[in-house]
Amino acid sequence: MVLTGRRLRVAALTCAIGLAATGCTGDDRDGFRPGAADVGDPYVPGHGNGGYDVGHYGLDVRYDPSTDRLTGRAVITATATQDLSRFNLDLVGLDVGAVSVGDAAAEHRRGDGELVVTPRAGLPRGRQFTVTVEYAGVPTAVDDGALGSGGFLHTADGAVALGQPDSAATWFPVNDHPSDKATYDLAVTVPDGLAALSNGVPGPKSSADGWTTWRWSERAPMASYLSTLVIGDYRVVTGTHAGRPMVTAVAASLPATGGAATSLARTGAIVDFLASRFGPYPFDSYGGIVIADDRVGYALETQSRPVYGPGFFADDRPNPSVVAHELAHQWFGDSVSLTRWGDIWLNEGFASYAEWLWEEHDGGRTAQRNFEIQYAATDWTQPSVEPGREQMFGSAVYKRGALAVHALRRTVGDDLFFRILRTWTTERAAGNATTADLVALAERVAGRQLRPLFDAWLVGGSAPALP
Repeated sequence: MVLTGRRLRVAALTCAIGLAATGCTGDDRDGFRPGAADVGDPYVPGHGNGGYDVGHYGLDVRYDPSTDRLTGRAVITATATQDLSRFNLDLVGLDVGAVSVGDAAAEHRRGDGELVVTPRAGLPRGRQFTVTVEYAGVPTAVDDGALGSGGFLHTADGAVALGQPDSAATWFPVNDHPSDKATYDLAVTVPDGLAALSNGVPGPKSSADGWTTWRWSERAPMASYLSTLVIGDYRVVTGTHAGRPMVTAVAASLPATGGAATSLARTGAIVDFLASRFGPYPFDSYGGIVIADDRVGYALETQSRPVYGPGFFADDRPNPSVVAHELAHQWFGDSVSLTRWGDIWLNEGFASYAEWLWEEHDGGRTAQRNFEIQYAATDWTQPSVEPGREQMFGSAVYKRGALAVHALRRTVGDDLFFRILRTWTTERAAGNATTADLVALAERVAGRQLRPLFDAWLVGGSAPALP
């Protein structure tokens, strides 16, 4: 993101296969217990849930901009990670109709931003199950503090579902934390003439009775905050790059040949350059979307198709730097995702450093010069790791994080540095990681101790010595 300005005992098995009508409906029944209602990340209290791991979301939604009403059906495939008597899904502001687990109707109730589901029978650890949720209502926006508006935003011609760390739970039931990544299929039905854009590979469109259904599929595991839905009047350009679909879109109210369009047109070239540094591009499609809503003062690395707020192209100026930043996130943040939000510098530090790499490649300042300028301007009292909830998107996360990346490069040399980066993006692809994981990998690849270097550049309270 860039700114402009979340053993089976016999009795238990009997309950799980539905042979006992009694003793199988409480919170704790025959050894089964509820999943946690919070993943325990202090940066996003209330986000995420325990007791299960989601493998896939199948979403079928219909949105009418004239009424701002969304109706949806979510089919969620998950695996129980404990003997599970009930579980929660994150869902904000929408009304829930029917809920089923497998083929059986399930009890459900609403909590504060939660949907609490009690299946008819307990789910034994290791059991794969499906949850189907029918829901509807007027989706809500959320205030993401320093980021401005997020969640599901109604616009003059449609809607935008976007935000970090909040967005997904405002338009579908979800385990809303990056530690639980999943694949996605989305079918979204909107009035004829409107685009409905999302993540991944586009599927066939179909129309009937004045409505068009757009289909998208993201087969690489994706953190929920990286999902997006953009509906409205857009100039959509489709093509291929390196044998994969490329879909870009610019709001029709923005100039057809202006800064936004020319910046998105460089997506393929920027991806190719970054792949030469970070390793193969990790997803099955490319693209980007520029929206025209001034409430969105940020760009977000929504997987395979970043979304850019209009402020990045003010006065109709091209801005390939922000494109480089968000595309770098496809490796750092999207493919290799956070385990916890306190390590967000792993996303932003590397994406900010990618801006320096691209600028040098594109004929601007060198990465070394940007390092020198930022070193002189940095407040070293602010840490990059565990910056605090109020500083999740502060300068220390972005710029001090980038300084640490370049310091690593200066310390180990270019060959080892880029080998570390490519090993990281390969070994951790499609998964999650922490700062400790990065330090351990860097030390293994470099064959030397690097913990003091990372400590000095990421959390030390004074300016470290230049390497």
